[in-house]
Amino acid sequence: MSNEKVGERTLEYYEVILRPVVSEKALSLIEKSNTLTFIVDLRANKLRIKEAVERLFDVKVEKVNTLITPRGEKKAFVRLRPEHKASDVAVKLGIL
Repeated sequence: MSNEKVGERTLEYYEVILRPVVSEKALSLIEKSNTLTFIVDLRANKLRIKEAVERLFDVKVEKVNTLITPRGEKKAFVRLRPEHKASDVAVKLGIL
């Protein structure tokens, strides 16, 4: 039997981000503040979210803000560094 406890394994990058948010507010954040919005795994912390976005989309992240929605989901606002465009990532994701 291994010493690893059930539920304490680290999340893989593709497990951290569940889906992008496509709403009027999320689309305006892409344009105004170079920020992408995602629904992420509840267990993911800001550092894991930053690593996942950087690895999956090949961009540099400046800042991550998170909140728990009234539906019980974790939403992450991921601001990209100025040298990367959130709109380019949004096009790859099929949002724009």
